[in-house]
Amino acid sequence: MDKLRRVLSGDEPTPEEESSIITQINDMSTLSWSTRIKGFIICFALGILLSILGSVALFLHRGIVVFAVFYTLGNVISMASTCFLMGPFKQIKKMFAETRLIATIIVLVMMVLTFIAAIVWKKAGLTLIFIIIQSLAMTWYSLSYIPYARDAVKKTMSAILEV
Repeated sequence: MDKLRRVLSGDEPTPEEESSIITQINDMSTLSWSTRIKGFIICFALGILLSILGSVALFLHRGIVVFAVFYTLGNVISMASTCFLMGPFKQIKKMFAETRLIATIIVLVMMVLTFIAAIVWKKAGLTLIFIIIQSLAMTWYSLSYIPYARDAVKKTMSAILEV
């Protein structure tokens, strides 16, 4: 009750009280490992489902706009699903780490440009180009989480190009 009075009266908490409050908030907001896994699986599955629905909509002649919106939202939700595993701040920190910086920027820029090309400009060809670049950048970004995967892809591509 004293803490509540101090907060309401504008008194500053002591460092011990402040650290205990932060600890309490952290303890209350921390998800269990099983909840994190469930959240990840649900978001990732929803992201894949939206991407697939976008592809189905394209083949059902619903237009490039529907495809672009569903596909890009699917990628956004799939990418955000990893926030359940490591937390949003750690996820953002890892996304903008030196090894992923360029891929992350390209993915995010292509997502925005895909929306703009599809919804605002209504240019199907440009939307498709942005989606292709988005997919390639997303693949390169995803490979950065697998040790030596990028090196293997580079070696494979150089061997294919030499032939």
